[in-house]
Amino acid sequence: MPIHHLQLWVPDLPRAERSWGWLLAELGFEATRRWDHGRVWRHGSLAIVIEASPDMVPGMLHSRLRPGLNHVAFHVASPDAIEALLAAAPDHGWTRLGDDPRHPLAPHQAVAFLEDADGFEVELVAPEPG
Repeated sequence: MPIHHLQLWVPDLPRAERSWGWLLAELGFEATRRWDHGRVWRHGSLAIVIEASPDMVPGMLHSRLRPGLNHVAFHVASPDAIEALLAAAPDHGWTRLGDDPRHPLAPHQAVAFLEDADGFEVELVAPEPG
């Protein structure tokens, strides 16, 4: 896998740990490291780092609508697994976003979009049966 890690700077670590920690665990990531300002989850050779860095510029919050990272897309095993994640997501700080017709899918894929309380978006993509 060519990506070693993704690092997201968040304004509220406990809130991000609640939402991202749940989602990453559901997607097969394992919590492997924690320190005062951050957490790491790993899946094989890929790590996702969530950090409330003291180096962040005060008052500047993430927006997926500004230049920069718009979202992270994750493989999910099946459309049923997407539905299960969507059903549980609100209990973990995620809100479902509407389907976006500007992002056409390859044939035979199911997709859903979630956004956390800090505006970070994830896309869940699964192969359609057959």
